[in-house]
Amino acid sequence: MNHTHSSADTGFSYSRPFFEQLVDQALAHAKKLGATDAGAEASEGCGLSVGVRKGELETVERNRDKSLGVTVYIGHRRGNASTSDFSSAAIERTVQAAYDIARFTAEDPMAGLPDADDIAPPETHRDLDLFHPWALTSEEATRIALECEAAAFATHRRITNSEGAGVSAQQSHFFSAHTRGFRGGYATSRHSLSVSPIASLPGKNGEMQRDAWYSSQRSAAELAAPAAIGRYAAQRALSRLRSRKIATTDGPVLFESSLAAGLLGGFVQAISGGALYRKSTFLLDALGKPVFPAHIDILEDPFILRGKGSSPFDEEGVRVQPRKVVDAGRVQGYFLSSYSARKLGMKTTGNAGGSHNLVLTSRRTKKGDDLDAMLKKLGTGLFVVELMGQGVNYVTGDYSRGASGFWVENGEIAFPVHEITIAGNLKTMLKGIVAIGADTYNYGAKTVGSLLVNRMKVAGS
Repeated sequence: MNHTHSSADTGFSYSRPFFEQLVDQALAHAKKLGATDAGAEASEGCGLSVGVRKGELETVERNRDKSLGVTVYIGHRRGNASTSDFSSAAIERTVQAAYDIARFTAEDPMAGLPDADDIAPPETHRDLDLFHPWALTSEEATRIALECEAAAFATHRRITNSEGAGVSAQQSHFFSAHTRGFRGGYATSRHSLSVSPIASLPGKNGEMQRDAWYSSQRSAAELAAPAAIGRYAAQRALSRLRSRKIATTDGPVLFESSLAAGLLGGFVQAISGGALYRKSTFLLDALGKPVFPAHIDILEDPFILRGKGSSPFDEEGVRVQPRKVVDAGRVQGYFLSSYSARKLGMKTTGNAGGSHNLVLTSRRTKKGDDLDAMLKKLGTGLFVVELMGQGVNYVTGDYSRGASGFWVENGEIAFPVHEITIAGNLKTMLKGIVAIGADTYNYGAKTVGSLLVNRMKVAGS
């Protein structure tokens, strides 16, 4: 992997060797001031975003940012500061600022760089194929966005309006090092295309429903076709017309795969270091205990090529590895950084900066368990395709969110529903997962199929 990207072929302004030099200068200055330990990271990002609406170009944004962040330790006192000025004088000022903050900060016995034996040595830094720059002109981006939106409009005459379509091409690279021997960095890219059409019924009080769809990948070549995204977003919006309210009831709820990823995210938050050491989670002391039914497994794999949650080491330079977070329903490990691990008297899990690629699966899932099969398993109940609001209390696990979707009877969609609330407790919801669909969807760094929970309160009118 050639790290000395000349700025010409990558669109970057700075090379990897230049970043190494900046970081080394910062670390040397910290040592000179008397720091016991220090870390520094230089990074740069650039990109293009274009937005269109109703066939017209609305916005073209170019972004370019750069930064050098410095962390200084004086014993167990920590200070950090950052700058976007890469001159030598600015670097020395930034290190001095971090040093001064550390001098006047209260001592924290858990503060400090990762232990030397947890650090990922350079020979373990795999190339995970995360960098695919997209040499996109604003004209080409506009053409793609317009094609996507036009396909939505062409789907049906009831698609009468649009909140617009957007194309984004982003890339960044960094180099980081600290005085416990870590040195590393790499480049990444992330590109996306999205559209949000509005369907309406005729008449001056005609109902309007919006929906959206998008595609996001490391490589532009893997993005879904603009016309396919437009058509699918339009079909989603159309399917929600003639929505009704329903009476309050209790029953099974099927979460669409993109929303199931959110439930997985809630579980991750509940077993992450910060929540655990602050005791602000409904899953305290969950290690080794059954939090899911025995048919559920969760795998974390940082090494998936082109994965959105892939990295050869975590944000502290700690080694990472594939692992089972949940095995047969039982929690096998938490998500810990060096700091939260020390607070809990445990070892870091290589999750400074969050989880890596997570896959939630059920041992009961069969190849043919597509959405239709999952609706049959649901029987009579609610299929949710959109959630609103932030009604999750991670201390108690109480869950209550606005929702819309479809009422299902005898395994068939009966009619769309809106203005309802679904409520339960995450502890019983996770335990109550009956099935996971084979209709897997990758949402950010989480992959999961549609997810069926045996019982929730569905509050209607």
